[in-house]
Amino acid sequence: MTQAPLQSTPLALIGAGHTHLVGLRRWRDRGFRPPAGSVLINPDPEAWYSGMMPGLLAGRYQPEDCAIALEPLCANLGIELVIGQLAELNADQRLLRLDDGRQYQAELLSLNIGSSPACLLQDGSLPVIPVKPFATLYRQWRLWRDGHAPVNLALAGAGPAAFELALALQASLPNSRISLIGSTPLLARHPSTLQRRALRLLHERGIDYQLDQLTGIRQGRLLLASGIELEGFDALVLATGAQPHACQQTSGLRCDPLGFIAVDSCLRSLSHSAILASGDCAKVPDSHHCGVHAVRQGQTLADNLQALLCQQPLQRYQPQSRTLALLDTSDGRALLSYGPLAAAGRWARWWKTWLDTRFISHHRIQ
Repeated sequence: MTQAPLQSTPLALIGAGHTHLVGLRRWRDRGFRPPAGSVLINPDPEAWYSGMMPGLLAGRYQPEDCAIALEPLCANLGIELVIGQLAELNADQRLLRLDDGRQYQAELLSLNIGSSPACLLQDGSLPVIPVKPFATLYRQWRLWRDGHAPVNLALAGAGPAAFELALALQASLPNSRISLIGSTPLLARHPSTLQRRALRLLHERGIDYQLDQLTGIRQGRLLLASGIELEGFDALVLATGAQPHACQQTSGLRCDPLGFIAVDSCLRSLSHSAILASGDCAKVPDSHHCGVHAVRQGQTLADNLQALLCQQPLQRYQPQSRTLALLDTSDGRALLSYGPLAAAGRWARWWKTWLDTRFISHHRIQ
């Protein structure tokens, strides 16, 4: 097999996550064009907006409402869109190998490749559907909706994504019994009043919440850390905490103990000054993994990539001490939390819809 020729690029953006989308739009708004030959590498020709996935599964949105076509945005900035999956990264040489064998060497590199649900020991006896990539979950949901719905469906996770998806699946698959299994209290980062309201909502919709850690699957049974084995499920949706991609840990980049890329407050790698990382793939000081932080990192990332290309000083990213969370409950309402504050209502869902659709429309280029 002939090895693909090595292609050189002044700038490689890996992944069309929220941070890169915001950064590209900022460049367009400010009239900055990256050097000729710059590339954006992404597995798909569109970027899915994760905040709208529960609404899509609940039937409020169509797929085209939740995705941003990348080609128009890239073309507007003179960036080549490369469809491919990052398979290997050599940080010392800034060398990228894609899953189809194509290779790129970048002078400046930015990673915004997200994360994946934590791996699960299993014997293949039960279908397991991770929440990422979203397109895979959506295709499976369509099969369920169109007549192959599971009688008993388990979800693993205790965060906002798992909570919203459980309610969305219950609303769109009314003949399926939904069970949620979490290793921590439900919505542990949110105010206790919101946690209680969320648990009450699950109970009202007939969704069980089991506080236990899912450790594996054997012979169709879900194995829990307590020693309990749950049986009778037809499928499992995996919405557990973020896990870094394997290519990060073998790249030579300095990572935190969990394997996320360690960066400074300028979003630059602590070990390789010509590599930046943002969003869920990175460990950003004083920040945690969530969509709000990924979006807010976008302007700083764009400015710092431009600064490095123009040999100018970098700016620091200042995370908010409080972040707004709006959780769709698939009944025309939403839950809201901001620091210690919690609320709920139709107005909160309206606010969430407005924010989500504004994000999509702002980053689309016709």
